[in-house]
Amino acid sequence: MKVLLLGADGFIGRHIAFAFRAAGHEVVASARRPDRLAAVGFATVAADLTDPVTHDPAFWRPHLRGEVHMINAAGLLTGSAHAFEAVHVRAPAAALAAMDGGQALLLSAIGIEAATPFAHWRREGERVALAAGATVLRAGLVLADTSYGGSSALRASAALPFRRLVVGSGEERFNPIHAEDLARVILACLEAPPGPGPDGGAWEIGGPEALSQTELTAEIRRWLGLLPAPALRLPRPLARALGQVGDFVRLGPFSATTVDQLATGVLADPALLLSRIGVRPVPVSRFLNRRPAGTQDLWQARLCLMKPLIRLTLALMWLVSGLLGLFLPVAAFPAAILNLPEPLILAAARAGGLADLILAGLLIRDIAPRRTALAQLVMVLGYTVGLTLMAPALWIAPFGELLKNLPVMALILTHLALTEER
Repeated sequence: MKVLLLGADGFIGRHIAFAFRAAGHEVVASARRPDRLAAVGFATVAADLTDPVTHDPAFWRPHLRGEVHMINAAGLLTGSAHAFEAVHVRAPAAALAAMDGGQALLLSAIGIEAATPFAHWRREGERVALAAGATVLRAGLVLADTSYGGSSALRASAALPFRRLVVGSGEERFNPIHAEDLARVILACLEAPPGPGPDGGAWEIGGPEALSQTELTAEIRRWLGLLPAPALRLPRPLARALGQVGDFVRLGPFSATTVDQLATGVLADPALLLSRIGVRPVPVSRFLNRRPAGTQDLWQARLCLMKPLIRLTLALMWLVSGLLGLFLPVAAFPAAILNLPEPLILAAARAGGLADLILAGLLIRDIAPRRTALAQLVMVLGYTVGLTLMAPALWIAPFGELLKNLPVMALILTHLALTEER
C-alpha cells in the first residue's frame, strides 16, 4: 500500500514510517521540516499544518490520488488556540476531504476528557475524523527504544541520583505499548478497517501489562543499570504548579500536560480492538529488557534534566550581565580598562547590557534555540576579543575575568548540541 503520514517527524510518526517501510509499503512522509526524513530515503511533503495553505484540500489532493491511505500522527501538546485548531482540525479536515478512496486513521490519545486545550482540540480532531469515516485510535503511554515527551520525563525521573520521582501517589496505572507494536496495530487497521469503535467512537490501544507509576519507574531504573532507589512522591498540586512554570519557560517534557498524564495514569482498554485484529503487543516488562541500555540511554535520561538547567543557568548569567552593563557606574569597572575614554566605556557597557538582556529573554522562553546558542557564542567571542584588545592583562587577572569565558563557551556549545528535541 501507499500511505501519506502526517506528523512523520514526530516521536511516534518516525516509528510508524520506519515500520511501514520495513513491511514493504510506500510511505510519503509529511512534516514541517522533512529534510532528515528525506536523507534516510523517504519521499516527503513539506507541510506546516499551521499554514493556511494546508487547510485547502487542493494542497493534499496530489498526494492522495489513487486510493492512497492516510495516517494522521500529528499533534500538539501546548500552543495557542489558533495553532491547536490548525493542527488538529483544519489541516486534517482538508486532507480527509482530498482522499480518493483510501483508508484514513487518526492517532489520538487516552485521557482527553480533561478540561485542557490539548484535550479539547484532540476531541475536536476526533469528531472531524469520525465524521469522515476514519478509524480513530486512542493510544495510551507509548514507549520505544528512543523517547520524547512523557517517556523522556519518565526516564529522567527514574534516573535521578538518590530517588525516583513520581507525581501524585505513585499508584496511577499505565499499560505502555511499544511504538513498533503500535505501528503494527495501525497497519492492521488499514489493511482490515475495524469500523467505528465503542458507541461509534474511538478504539483504545495499549499493552497487555499494567504497572503503577512507581513500578514503571523502578523497571526503567533497573533497565538503565542503576541501583534501586526509593520513590520521592511529589504532591500533585505542587507538581502541577511546577509544570505550569515548565510551560512558561518551555522545559520540554516537564509541562502541566505531562504532570496531568502522570498524576492520573494512562490506562487503555485494548481488548475490544485486539479481538478484531491479529496483533498481540508485547508486555512492557519484556520489551524494556529485550535490549540492553547503552551509555547513550543513561546520558539522555540525565541530560533531559540537565538541558533546561544549562539553558536557565545561561539565562541567569546573561540577565545579571545585562543589568550590570546597563546600571553599573563606570568607576566600578575593572581597573585594567579605566584608562580608556569614559564615553567609550559607557557606550560599550550599555549596548552590551541591552544585548545581554535580549539573550536572557530568548533563553528563558526558549525561542529559536539554535540561533540563540550561536548568538551567545558570537557575544562571548566578541567580549573576549574586544577586552583582549583593550586590556590583555585581564587574561592573567587574579579572578580570571577573561579565562572564565572558555568554560562559558564550552557550556554554550553543550547547549547548542542539546537543542535538538527529537
